Amino acid sequence: MSEEKRPQRTQIMTLKEVAKYLGVHTMTVYRLLKEKKLPGFKVGGQWRTKKEVLDTFLLKDIDKNPSEIKKK
Repeated sequence: MSEEKRPQRTQIMTLKEVAKYLGVHTMTVYRLLKEKKLPGFKVGGQWRTKKEVLDTFLLKDIDKNPSEIKKK
């Protein structure tokens, strides 16, 4: 018997989840989403972001600006 492959679901993150994921304040995420500096969309007046889209966006941004990454 063969197993059917289900399409992998994409995690949709709330504003609070994005803030926790990035380690910043929720107002910072709100401002960046509103200014279109982070990818996102509104559902019922509340911001949402696909995790895979956010990860791709951040990786591209890091590749563009490697000198801005602070060394610890």
